[in-house]
Amino acid sequence: MALPHSRPLYWGRASIRPSLPSLPISRARSSSNLRVTCSAAFPHPKFRRPYTTVLIVPTGVGASIGGFAGDALPVARTLASVADCVISHPNVGLVLDAGMEEELRIRHLQVADATRASLGLPIVEYMVTDAPLKVETWIDPKCGKSTGRIKHPDSLLRAVQTLVSHSHINAVAVVGRFPDDDMEDMEDYRLGKGVDSLAGVEAIISHLVVKEFQIPCAHAPAVSPIPLRTLLSPRSAAEELGYTFLPCVLAGLSCAPQYVTKKHGSLDSDCIAASNVDSVMLPADACGGDGALAFARSMTNNKPLIIAVQENETVLDDTPEKFGIEVVKVLNYWEAIGVIAAHKAGVNPKALKREGINNVRCLSMSSSNDRKASLPSALHDRVYSL
Repeated sequence: MALPHSRPLYWGRASIRPSLPSLPISRARSSSNLRVTCSAAFPHPKFRRPYTTVLIVPTGVGASIGGFAGDALPVARTLASVADCVISHPNVGLVLDAGMEEELRIRHLQVADATRASLGLPIVEYMVTDAPLKVETWIDPKCGKSTGRIKHPDSLLRAVQTLVSHSHINAVAVVGRFPDDDMEDMEDYRLGKGVDSLAGVEAIISHLVVKEFQIPCAHAPAVSPIPLRTLLSPRSAAEELGYTFLPCVLAGLSCAPQYVTKKHGSLDSDCIAASNVDSVMLPADACGGDGALAFARSMTNNKPLIIAVQENETVLDDTPEKFGIEVVKVLNYWEAIGVIAAHKAGVNPKALKREGINNVRCLSMSSSNDRKASLPSALHDRVYSL
């Protein structure tokens, strides 16, 4: 899988993640022995390829940063000022749940028209499913993340198929009617300390469409207006902006990357493959996802630097140690973006810390032979141990 690109990519609320190709699996070394290879030469910018980083914040797992209403956008915007290209969860055919009341449906269509008129988004046509989707949500008692299901997934797939076949869309937004009683479980979330109980099934809906049609998809929940609350966390306050969550989904999908199938062993020059990714940033206890594991177990020469942010806690316990993943652990996103700036510049990040660099170690010929590494190549490369 590869992603064509022409500009930095970053989005707000969304629940889509690119499905990464299966990569050969090998047992990783411990994180304490992580080695970061940086080029010794600094070519003219004209000859450099864009520095590409992937920002991962899983949805529906109560992430301290990014688990609320667009509260990871400051991270994405700052990261985009350092990296040349940022790939995140993208949030334009439109599918509306037949279970929506007429007033809710009209409001969502007005939002779609507003984004076409004010933002110039290329939203072509919409479909209403031929049966209510019947969305159900719950919290997984084993790990505390939100999840759920839709009772009529076939109705959703038929609607998307119609848009793909007749309107030739290359991205789709889905709006499902969520039960209003789910909002009773949102009080902790509105106070900035709970799990978004809607997000898990939103991801399930998006992944279903992506898997079936290989086009970007994102979901926006349709709910009745919720009661006013005088005390509200700033992190979840964006949920109160309007009747729908659709605007940011449509805006993100309008510039979402397209999935590309590799043909005849080559890719177009404007595509980003997994091997083109330089770094990956994710919460330190959320390293068990398909994307993180695919990057971590990549056998390519330019394996991406994986940065685990400890401050962004989730309800998961998928630590790097559990999966044998090599990572650079940082306390917060301040440090993470500093590590990326150094990595992009070809600088060992530890060189930025007081007493971060130890004396150079002597490599004996016997250990060199054991590692199947030759002395000339070891001298030629600049390899840093973090």
